[in-house]
Amino acid sequence: MTDPDQPSIPAVSLILVNYNAGPLLTEAVGAALASSVPVEVIVSDNGSRDDSLDRLAQAHGRDARLRILENGANLGFAAANNRALPLARAERLLFLNPDCLVAPDTLERLIAILDARPEVGMIGCLVLDPDGTEQVACRRAIPDPRIALRRILRLDRLNRSGAGRRLDQRHQPLPTEPIEVEAISGSFMLTTRRALERVGPLDEGYFLHCEDLDWFVRFHEAGLKILFVPDVSVIHHKGACSTGDPLAVERHKHRGMERFFRKHQMQRHSRLFGALVIFGIRVHFGLKAIAIRLRSGSRR
Repeated sequence: MTDPDQPSIPAVSLILVNYNAGPLLTEAVGAALASSVPVEVIVSDNGSRDDSLDRLAQAHGRDARLRILENGANLGFAAANNRALPLARAERLLFLNPDCLVAPDTLERLIAILDARPEVGMIGCLVLDPDGTEQVACRRAIPDPRIALRRILRLDRLNRSGAGRRLDQRHQPLPTEPIEVEAISGSFMLTTRRALERVGPLDEGYFLHCEDLDWFVRFHEAGLKILFVPDVSVIHHKGACSTGDPLAVERHKHRGMERFFRKHQMQRHSRLFGALVIFGIRVHFGLKAIAIRLRSGSRR
């Protein structure tokens, strides 16, 4: 017999990590709460200093399906997601960026595919820019250190034909049905508790960037497929939580790149090549830092 005082288990628990996302957070939560399947939304806030939580409370604070976890400080993307996991009640889990807008039928359509495919551990969909174009990271390959090194050192410009393996898969026609891919967008990752029991949570050694790639590799190593569904789409206002300090963002991104290479790829290559990749990542960050400071100085 069901206890009337006990809330029903939702079909999906959505976890959003917020850090100064502004009005987009309220918009994203509102879109999620309008889903055609029962949901709960957990916002894990990393010490936001803007009015995003105030706006959210004013718009949806009385909705029992919304819970806000205030971390009090910026723990990073992986740690903030992991802290929200014990609060989630559903078997299906959606890790959603706070600037990502779902349609009412998005989750209903995707969980039907997820439930029918036990070999699939994670699903992504077509992630679009606000102007309707497909985003870069929507369907992609796991970064290859040789390709990455050529890009970092600008040697890829010598290959005018563009032939060879590409990380960005947008040059390929959009598939007509769900396909298995190496990686999807980290802004929308639908998975299950059952999968996380095999794979584990996000690696908190990453602060921002590359934690999703690390996860994708571990899903593949656990024998779970990652699926890209092309006929379901969401709108992603990219970068809403990472506009305040571009130098810090680049620092975390390059540290993530180095951690990912050391953890998953370095052992497959010679010491010399590994040293070159790490050197290239650090030089690339140095050049980025100089460019950011020059732009900042010119604006002043």
